[in-house]
Amino acid sequence: MTSSAGSSYTLIPRQKYRRSSRRSCASLDTDSPALSALGHFQTLPLEIFQMVLNYLSVKDISTLSMVSKTISSRLINYIPTSSGTRRLLLQDFHTLELPGRKEGASILEHYKSLGLLLKRCTLLLPTRDRLKYVHRVLAEVSCFKLSGCARPLQCLGLQCYGVFLQVLTAGWDELECHRVFNFLWELSNLARKVQAVVSSKPGSARRLELRIRLFCRSVLLNPRLQRSDSAFWLTRILKPWPMVNQARLLYIIFGPVSSLDGHVVWQKMIEGPTDETSLKGLADAIKLLYGTEAREWTADDVISLVDELSVVPQEWLMENNARLLLLSGNSICFTFLASKAVNGRAVELARLMVFMALVCEKDLYCMDWAVKMLQKVCKVFSTPWERNNFLLCLENTFAHLLMDMLQAVLAGEHDEEDSSFPNLFHLVNAQANFHKEILYMAMRNNSSTT
Repeated sequence: MTSSAGSSYTLIPRQKYRRSSRRSCASLDTDSPALSALGHFQTLPLEIFQMVLNYLSVKDISTLSMVSKTISSRLINYIPTSSGTRRLLLQDFHTLELPGRKEGASILEHYKSLGLLLKRCTLLLPTRDRLKYVHRVLAEVSCFKLSGCARPLQCLGLQCYGVFLQVLTAGWDELECHRVFNFLWELSNLARKVQAVVSSKPGSARRLELRIRLFCRSVLLNPRLQRSDSAFWLTRILKPWPMVNQARLLYIIFGPVSSLDGHVVWQKMIEGPTDETSLKGLADAIKLLYGTEAREWTADDVISLVDELSVVPQEWLMENNARLLLLSGNSICFTFLASKAVNGRAVELARLMVFMALVCEKDLYCMDWAVKMLQKVCKVFSTPWERNNFLLCLENTFAHLLMDMLQAVLAGEHDEEDSSFPNLFHLVNAQANFHKEILYMAMRNNSSTT
């Protein structure tokens, strides 16, 4: 066909033109498989892509990382950059007085989200490579290190590190968690530092004891963990050491501390009766190791650990031993007492039972609990003579202890700090209530048989 201007051209059929247009558009969208995985982000330069990330929350970036392997790779490259660390590694750990405040909860939530982001980004990497990458990202945060912060008691760094690791390792199998522990153990040089504190005189390395306590409690034994996870990490901490060192380390991590400087108070169990607050951490740890979650611990292991703990750093007051057993629960308490009965340690067993009655009186527990425990222990003895000998030791212990306390009252100056009279008062009431419950039990048994 010729135009009026004399030039000629060929008309393209409409159907063919439409098909060729679709093929042309498709070729623009799929230049390469790698770029197509970026979706609309493929048109953005890398610098602009990273600028876009600054407008997304950590949770949104975490969701974005699951879109494709290509985006995940870009995020892996972005996170360790100076721009990425400024954006993601918040370090205002010291502006908060208490973790319970809104700001404290906010920064903990931030590192929880960051843990999920790195978990998703490194999903396809082997465990060893994931740990190396995470270390490369977090290496510049000094407050995440065992001795990296000058004010550890006013710092949320280790707690943030703990929630980060908790999210990162959630769902990992036991072998992978072993690798995590070994990695952290070597990275922090914990073996050498723990060896230093458990082999030296208690309190001679107070700052190191405090650092180890905070690191283990905040990072490895995060209170947000499930019992099975806590049992796993506590086992990893204790098992490499002999029993005597396990007891020392358990006291460092869970024992009482000073309210002034946070340092471990080694003389607390020796100088006088203590309260439930000072013993609760130790009791909870013992219950954890004795429970079904701690598969690597036998009942004998836990009994030996409790026995060893009662002489750290020196022999405890018997009242503190009794209070720890009560707080540890019925099962561990009975197992511990039964082991004394089986091994013929009747005098020691009698003293423990008397002080358990005293603790029940002081701390307002039901005295029938102590009497029922006595009844169960009596069934452990193999002969009537052994049982009767134990009961005789029990009554003699009550009598001797009453005389000792009475002498202390008569010899005391009775100033405001003198506790001899209140102790005598509690012991007299404990003995009366203890025997009253025994009489009630005897009368009930007589009534049921007649």
